[in-house]
Amino acid sequence: MKILIISDAWLPQINGVVRTYECMIPALESMGHRVRVIGPSDFKFTIPCPSYSEIKLALFAYRPLKKMIEDHTPDTIHIATEGPLGIAAQKYCTRHGIPYSTSYHTQFPDYVKARVEKICKPLASFSYDFSIKKIVKFHSAAQSVLVTTQSMKDQLIDWGVTSPIHLFTRGVDQNIFNAVNNPDIFKDLPKPIALYVGRVAIEKNIDAFLQMPWAGSKVIVGAGPEIDRLRKHYPDALFTGKKTGTDLAAHYQSADVFVFPSKTDTFGMVMIEALSCGLPIAAYPVTGPKDIVTEPLLGTLHDHLSTAAEAILKENIPEGDKNKKKREKYVKMRYSWALAAEQFIAACPVYKK
Repeated sequence: MKILIISDAWLPQINGVVRTYECMIPALESMGHRVRVIGPSDFKFTIPCPSYSEIKLALFAYRPLKKMIEDHTPDTIHIATEGPLGIAAQKYCTRHGIPYSTSYHTQFPDYVKARVEKICKPLASFSYDFSIKKIVKFHSAAQSVLVTTQSMKDQLIDWGVTSPIHLFTRGVDQNIFNAVNNPDIFKDLPKPIALYVGRVAIEKNIDAFLQMPWAGSKVIVGAGPEIDRLRKHYPDALFTGKKTGTDLAAHYQSADVFVFPSKTDTFGMVMIEALSCGLPIAAYPVTGPKDIVTEPLLGTLHDHLSTAAEAILKENIPEGDKNKKKREKYVKMRYSWALAAEQFIAACPVYKK
C-alpha cells in the first residue's frame, strides 16, 4: 500500500511527532508498504511559527500540495497535524471525497493557552476554549482518529469528537535504548543526577523541575525557545543541547532519575526511552505519565514534583541496578514500533482512485 503522511512537523525538526513517524516508517516498510511524508520543507513559502522559530509553517500550501498528492497517487492519506499543511490536506480530501485518518499528537489548546498568557492573560481561557472547538471540528471530519492512550481517547470523546478513535501506541529502539552499564558521562557532577529530555519550551513546565529541591545535579537535554531564559535563571543546571541516538541513550543510562514535569503531553516518548534505559520516572499524575507509570517499579507520580522525585531517591535508587533490567523488559513487552505500525495500518481508510 502507498501511504502518504502529511505533517506540519517533520525533519529537520526534532519533537515527538517527528520521532513517531520517523521511527515507525521502517516498520511499515518492512511490512511491504511504501511511505512518503510531506512536510514544510517541501514548500517554497514558509514562516517561523510564532514563539517557536525552529518550527516552520508552510504558506499558500493548497495548490502545490494538491499536485504532490495527485502525483503520488496514494492508497491512503494520513494527516498528522492540525497546522496549515494539515488544514490544506483536509480541504483537498474533503473536496475530492477522499477518506483520511488524523492523529491527535499535541495538547494544542494547552500550548495556545500557555503562549497567550504571556501576551494577554485575560484572553487565555478564551483561546483555550476556541482551540478545543477547532480541534473537535478538525478531527470529527476524519474517518478515523489515532491517539496514544485511553486517557486521550476519553478526553477527545468528552470534548465532542465524533469520529471513531483508535489507539496508536509508541515504541523504542532497544538496540539503542537499553539498560546497559555505560561509562558515567556525569562523573564530574554531584550525585544523584536528575535528568530531563525534550523540547525546551514553555508548555513543558521545565521551571517546575529546575525549582524543585534536589540534593544532586539537574541536567536538561534538548533545545527550544526557552533555553536562553532558563540558562540565565538556573546557572547551576547543566544544559547539554540536543542529543540523539547512542549519545542520547548514554545520557539516560548515566542518570539516576528521569523527571517529566510536563502537564500537557499526550504521551511522552522520552519516558519509555528512559524506562528502557533503566531509569525510574518522577512526574505529575496527568495524561501521559499516568498511562505509562502504572506500577511502583516504574516510578512515582505526585501532585508535587519534588515529592515524586524524593520518593524515588528513597525507594528506587537504593535498589541499585537490580530493577533496571525489569524496567527495560517492561517496555519491551508493551511498546514496539511493529505494534504501532500494525495499529496505524488498521486505522487507515483505503480509498479507490
